[in-house]
Amino acid sequence: MRALGGSEAGAKRTSQVLGLIVAVLLVGLSLVPSGPALAQSLKVPARTQPLAALGTANPIPGWASFCQAHARDCVVDVSEQESIRLTAQAWKTLVTVNRQVNGMLEPMTDAEHWGVSDRWDMPDDGAGDCEDYQLLKRRLLVEQGFPARALRMTVVIDETGEGHAVLMVRTDRGDFILDNKQNSVLPWHQTGYTFVKREGSYGSAWVSLGQATGPTATANR
Repeated sequence: MRALGGSEAGAKRTSQVLGLIVAVLLVGLSLVPSGPALAQSLKVPARTQPLAALGTANPIPGWASFCQAHARDCVVDVSEQESIRLTAQAWKTLVTVNRQVNGMLEPMTDAEHWGVSDRWDMPDDGAGDCEDYQLLKRRLLVEQGFPARALRMTVVIDETGEGHAVLMVRTDRGDFILDNKQNSVLPWHQTGYTFVKREGSYGSAWVSLGQATGPTATANR
């Protein structure tokens, strides 16, 4: 866990804050209604075509730095499934985690937050930009029993032409996207994004998604 100000006390404090965020969200998952209170339908979506990988790609530099500090979040366990069976319960959990994390964190660019252009980190102080939202969502989903190998950090070009990070969930019904700009979980081809690359499924190398070659950072909210 990152130590604010380089102090051991700061590290403990930020770890406690993140622990509280995770605890609150997990309680919310257990209490979420199964009826129309959720904005998105809880009906399991129809099967769609997954997004094919087209060779290897270099990871975002911010990801490499993140992995040095949070190695357990970057390990690829090849004994895990590459995709999940999208049951009604799994779909409900995806929809709920996406909505709850989006509503709990304060959007803040890395320039505003840290004074740097791009920094990937856990939002342990309750604020962050696009990749920080998705990293927390993945951790929550792993806590709920999802295999991390099926939850891939992904870089896209958004509607403004800027780099943006989303979480791709690989399922037997296609690849679905969790996004801090959208409370609905969508099939990848309905997001309107240009897909650049995502984490690979076999090691530290990422894979190209073939729709663009850049960007090198994901610096917007």
